[in-house]
Amino acid sequence: MRLDTLRAVITGGVSGLGLAVAEHLVSHGGRVALLDINDEKGAAAVAALGPDTAIYLRTDVADEDAVTTTLDRAREFLGGLDAAINCAGILGPGRVLGKTGPMPLATFRNTISVNLIGSFNVAKAAANLMQHNPADSDGERGVIVNTASIAAYEGQIGQAAYSASKAGVVGMTLPMARELARFGIRVMTIAPGVFWTPMVDTMPEEVQQALAATIPFPSRLGRPDEFARTVAFILENPYLNGETIRLDGATRLTAK
Repeated sequence: MRLDTLRAVITGGVSGLGLAVAEHLVSHGGRVALLDINDEKGAAAVAALGPDTAIYLRTDVADEDAVTTTLDRAREFLGGLDAAINCAGILGPGRVLGKTGPMPLATFRNTISVNLIGSFNVAKAAANLMQHNPADSDGERGVIVNTASIAAYEGQIGQAAYSASKAGVVGMTLPMARELARFGIRVMTIAPGVFWTPMVDTMPEEVQQALAATIPFPSRLGRPDEFARTVAFILENPYLNGETIRLDGATRLTAK
């Protein structure tokens, strides 16, 4: 899939990994619709990317009807839809048995709703639109890229909800890719390790250094542009399908 004509929807697109993807795609000639819930950052992102190439659409990805409506608006602005990149997510930290008692079910449910159900909502709504695209020489009509986490494999103490949500994203990748193959729609997932994001920026420097020290090579946190380049690689390589790529510098999370 060519980046210079790409029309993409990006959830969580106004900051962190999502914004890095948007910047990379726009810099290569693509146009983007940014789905998020931060109006201030959304306006700033559109101003930086250019109002002719980017639009911000306030969207709760856990709301099925809202996602369907938003993707219709995004396709209208973009003039079509070629790719959907799911970067929206929350941490939902908390122990199953914490100091104040068991984790409230609402915490677990909300984490699943945003990270897993939100990714599914966007993927299915995007696929519904992409199936009508003209096919290229390989028969390809669209690409969906989800974001999981290495916590899907080595969840730490306090990450039961988060790990379950991201493991669900990994788990739906292959069956969704198999199902959507007949429409010419590829489905891939990236499982990033510890990356520089707005959340990490708020951590004390010693905590940041301790995190970096756990990564074999390179011994530093991942950069958002490295995530964005991986998304671009997936979009441009038509033989990547139904797989989850770990992007983590060979790190493996410890219990805590």
